[in-house]
Amino acid sequence: MKARHLSTYISNRASGKSGRILVFTGARQTGKTTLARHLFPDYEYITIEDPVTVGAFLKLTAAQWQSMYPQAILDEVQKEPVLIESIKAVYDQWQEPRYVLLGSSQLLLLSKVRESLAGRCVIVEMYPLTLPELKTNSIKEKVAYSLFQNFITDPERTPNILPSFLLDKEMAEKQQAWNHYLQFGGYPALTDTILSDEERYIWLQQYVRTYLERDVRDLASFRDLEPFVKLQRALAAQTGSVINASSLANHTGVTVKTAQRYIHYLEVSYQTITLPAWSRNETKRLMKAPKVHYLDNGVLQAVLQKRGGITGTEFESLVVAELYKQTNVLQMPAKFHHLRIQGGREIDLLLELGKGYIAFEIKMTDKVRKNDARHFAGLDEILDKPLIHCFILSNDLETQYFTSKVTAVHCALFLG
Repeated sequence: MKARHLSTYISNRASGKSGRILVFTGARQTGKTTLARHLFPDYEYITIEDPVTVGAFLKLTAAQWQSMYPQAILDEVQKEPVLIESIKAVYDQWQEPRYVLLGSSQLLLLSKVRESLAGRCVIVEMYPLTLPELKTNSIKEKVAYSLFQNFITDPERTPNILPSFLLDKEMAEKQQAWNHYLQFGGYPALTDTILSDEERYIWLQQYVRTYLERDVRDLASFRDLEPFVKLQRALAAQTGSVINASSLANHTGVTVKTAQRYIHYLEVSYQTITLPAWSRNETKRLMKAPKVHYLDNGVLQAVLQKRGGITGTEFESLVVAELYKQTNVLQMPAKFHHLRIQGGREIDLLLELGKGYIAFEIKMTDKVRKNDARHFAGLDEILDKPLIHCFILSNDLETQYFTSKVTAVHCALFLG
């Protein structure tokens, strides 16, 4: 089992009053149950997906929960929202009980949590493994920060990145994790060394099937899943691109409103993220078309029913997804944007932090040239906060400093 960045954060929050109820949410198979049972080994584990036993739990009063299950992990709790009301009642009447609630639907779980447990819980979002987590060998290890994470926690310092060939063993480990991530994504189950590549591909295909049969049907009543599947594939084919709901609706044979709802379902079930277009005007940000990125390259490839060889936009998506996950586990406020400048220039990712912006150009190339930094020119004159730094992330093993604020670096070295 792999170690997780969030372990320390969760343990620290669990010791406080608000940590009496912890809520883990994220896509299925991201390791929520594994981490909860590791961090809270003495808690009773209760799965709400077991039709044989769930009825008995639904009948328990708050007093019975307090006496029989004062410490418990409730898995897939969004399937029976009444249990959240029971946990709320226990919280309000007794000081000692502690619970961990697990769920795989942002829409179903978090809407109920925010309604019933506002101010009473800590919400933790879990995603597939980050590259630093992929490098670990035991769930008990401390996960090292990547160069990217070190930089955004202290963005005032100048990036000091050694040439990758000087790092030898460390770079080899990062490259190994990067190669796995490129091919299979970051789901924990796929890191099992006894699995063959063929078994990993089969697992991903089954994951997509289970997602459609269980998670999507939990979100809405579908008489026919085929239109959703068509849109899912069409959106996957456009990962890393600006999305047009009208075009997707025409392709899928549904209304624009339905297409927008399906896109929303993919996001709230942790399959995709959308990056709004940056503008000085907040209202215009909402009006401009966003970019969509799949959160896991392995799942993306399974949805597209392909193996090996990725496109430039797929490469952009998997890098953006990794930056998103690594920022998220730090529990720091940040906003992700894409930016299209007059004249057709584009910035693949504009990361907004409290003190300013970090711009990213993402290239699936083995050789970065100075011309690849041209889109950064004049960017600091457009933004409403300081431009902290610009990075070109690629497969080029040579680290290059084009200016004091523009650095080109290999993805594995920067993110591993």
